[in-house]
Amino acid sequence: MPDRAKFLRRFEGPEGEEKLLEHLTLLYSKAYVTALRHELSDLRSKGMSGPAEELLERYRSRFCNLSQFVKELKERFSRWFNKHHGRRGTLWMDRYKSVLVQDGDALRTMAAYIDLNSVRAGLAKDPKDYRWCGYAEAVAGSKRARRGLCRVVDSPLDAWNEKAGPSGLSAAEWYRCWLFGEGVEVEASAVSSGRKGISKEEAKQVLAKGGQLSLSELLRCRVRYFSDGVAIGSRSFVEGVFAGRREHFGAKRKAGARKIGETTVGLFTLRALRVRAVES
Repeated sequence: MPDRAKFLRRFEGPEGEEKLLEHLTLLYSKAYVTALRHELSDLRSKGMSGPAEELLERYRSRFCNLSQFVKELKERFSRWFNKHHGRRGTLWMDRYKSVLVQDGDALRTMAAYIDLNSVRAGLAKDPKDYRWCGYAEAVAGSKRARRGLCRVVDSPLDAWNEKAGPSGLSAAEWYRCWLFGEGVEVEASAVSSGRKGISKEEAKQVLAKGGQLSLSELLRCRVRYFSDGVAIGSRSFVEGVFAGRREHFGAKRKAGARKIGETTVGLFTLRALRVRAVES
């Protein structure tokens, strides 16, 4: 997200209010913004400059706020969709959630989880074949997608096809090995409902051609860690988040980090979740 203080400077000065109202037309209709102009003018004509400023501040407070942005986007899209399709109600089952993710193993595991959704849903056998995921965009040549995944695997931003590091793999090869190690299919058993994914044979072939089998030793737990864990990363990272939000936890809570037992890379979460690990 942009730096809020820096972003708001564009609305300072004698023409700041006009720039703010023009900016609001990106999300709101011209009729809505016109009504807002009239309301501000009416308040000031009555000597109520304070309430007028409070009204403007309500809009300024929404800038650089990811949660507020997603909330409004979902609401406005729902209204548009319902109007055009003659329906009522919400379009999404659950409300928007966010989770803080640390660079490194936590970020790589989260990226793999997202790019493997199509495979686990049975929509594609290989994540590169699902055109609406970041990995497929990168394989297809998107510079922006490639830079994003280079950051995920700690490679220089423009080193997608450059072989480097101890493994001698390029960022493209390294991330593909990571995906196929993470995406192995799990058969149903007495303690697990199973999980669709990539066959072990296919995963072994990819790993044998492009990387080390140790890359498959990843976090294997159910998705609740990614939606309800609040923060994921090293012990120090999670403890830092806990310290900064101490007032949101009970007095009996002495520490923030909770070890995710299913991982071999030492990841912790802010909220302990009792779920079964998926067996590899």
